Amino acid sequence: MTDFALTADERIDQLYANDIKIIQSPSVFSFSLDAVLLAHFAAPPLKSQAKIVDLCAGNGAVGLFLTAKTKAQIIEIELQERLAQMAQRSVYLNQLEDQVAVLNIDLNDTFKYLNKDTYDVVTCNPPYFSDLPKSKKNPNQYLAIARHEITVTLEETLQVTSGLLKTRGKTYFVHRPERLFEITELMKKHRLAPKKIQLVYPKAGREANMVLIEAIKDGRTGGVRFLPPITVYDENDEYLPFIKEVLYGKKD
Repeated sequence: MTDFALTADERIDQLYANDIKIIQSPSVFSFSLDAVLLAHFAAPPLKSQAKIVDLCAGNGAVGLFLTAKTKAQIIEIELQERLAQMAQRSVYLNQLEDQVAVLNIDLNDTFKYLNKDTYDVVTCNPPYFSDLPKSKKNPNQYLAIARHEITVTLEETLQVTSGLLKTRGKTYFVHRPERLFEITELMKKHRLAPKKIQLVYPKAGREANMVLIEAIKDGRTGGVRFLPPITVYDENDEYLPFIKEVLYGKKD
């Protein structure tokens, strides 16, 4: 199958920095800057023998963006059928079917399809918000599932992550800063040692609204490095140079 025809409300967006095209739709959850920054933050092995899994893949953005950094095989796991189909068509659109595969499965069923302790890297842009009884959720089910832990919890996601990784394998997460301590405690509970943390600020003088985290399976505790922060916009709401480079590539 090589059909990537668009349906009614779909469009093709592009990450110009690595010439990857992504099928998107306003009706479902689209990738945004967090996915771009996660792919930039991740440091996968270059070799083709390496194996990567991207959890909560959505429309496939993170896994597709990673192809610019590695020849490794990449498996994307996404629960929602329409998003998984969009991801698969984006794989065909970019002619990456020899490198990237999409599994339309529940994350909690991962080990029915993939072997434990065999992957070098796991990336994840998970739902950011706990599924609390009084949580206000988007009426659009695609968006609600993408943003809230309706179908999978943070701990379940980290448990699967740890199960997939080889000893000394690495995971890369993007999340909300207000859950940073919860995330690091759950990582340690599931044999993942946080090693690098980078905060992302929308503008100077504002609170951070994203955090990027690298952890190593069965790594030594301690030695966490806080990388220089990222600021997205200047005072005129224009992208700062680093963000422009991540989105559009270096200018000649």
